[in-house]
Amino acid sequence: MKKIVMLMSLCALLFHAGCESKHEEKEEETEFRVTSPLEKDTLITREYVSQIRSISHIELRALEKGYLQKIFVDEGQFVRKGQLMFQIMPMLYQAEQQKAEAEANFAEIEYKNTKSLADSNVVSKNELALARAKFDKAKAELSLAKVHVGFTEIRAPFDGIMDRFQVRLGSLLDEGDLLTTLSDNSKMWVYFNVPEAEYLDYKTKAEKDKQTKVNLLMANNKRFKYPGVVETIEADFNNETGNIAFRATFPNPDGLLRHGETGNIQMTLPLTNAMIIPQKATFEVLEKKYVYVVDKEDKVRSREITVAAEMPHIFVVSSGLKKDDRILLEGLRQVKENEKIHCKFEKPESVIAHLGLYAE
Repeated sequence: MKKIVMLMSLCALLFHAGCESKHEEKEEETEFRVTSPLEKDTLITREYVSQIRSISHIELRALEKGYLQKIFVDEGQFVRKGQLMFQIMPMLYQAEQQKAEAEANFAEIEYKNTKSLADSNVVSKNELALARAKFDKAKAELSLAKVHVGFTEIRAPFDGIMDRFQVRLGSLLDEGDLLTTLSDNSKMWVYFNVPEAEYLDYKTKAEKDKQTKVNLLMANNKRFKYPGVVETIEADFNNETGNIAFRATFPNPDGLLRHGETGNIQMTLPLTNAMIIPQKATFEVLEKKYVYVVDKEDKVRSREITVAAEMPHIFVVSSGLKKDDRILLEGLRQVKENEKIHCKFEKPESVIAHLGLYAE
């Protein structure tokens, strides 16, 4: 009898221990945080690869034949408008100018004498007109000779920076030979290509008669400290790429930017009723983005989404989710497809606020 009592006591003890174990397991069941997409008007920043150009970048070429006699500047030097840069040997043209001056003086004297005789009715008016024509011709030839002499001096057409010399001192130049290039870097034109869909969004949302401000991310991944403005858009799309070229103008008072540099244009655009979710609520499979959606029965199911824009901590979703969908916020590696979970819903406003997001 005593053995039976002891056996019953042992069974009761084991049963009680089992119940406590199940109770503890239930209490230790993981609670997952879930939230919903947040619809909000916000700002998105898009980046475009860009090419940086001077507002004026020209080739300086020889206008006359001859030897390069003098170089008054150096490569990379800043020159002022009108500053003498190159001198082509001018002796031949100076001799032609002296000859033209002499002929002009002779024609002037001959004209004055003929006019004096015409006033005294010694010669006819036709002879006076002929003398006048010879004088005018001589003056025209003198002007042409002076132009040729002027062509032997190459002067800066505007303030700018010299590029590499294509010739050296003493080079024999032919008419049209390239000497160097000159760049006006006081302002820079930055060209970037925009896809057709984004161009349409831009034109739809851009305010009339208001220029859009943009920033320039330089090749060293630092932002240029002076913002620019979009001033013009090309007329035609590129049928091969589906893009259209925009041009932004940037001030360059420090001369940091140079012709031929590259960078990325950052353009901030307003987005109405954007559906945003935390980046940490997503995972990637074969370069596609997914989230875990929690259904009415608290079961998790993976769903592919399309990301329209990326910002710090968040994604803007263009398709794959609805406003009322519940998505798993954390513990994505701890769940399996179709697994039922114990979850706690958190308001999307609170979740986004804790990500340090600024949206308006």
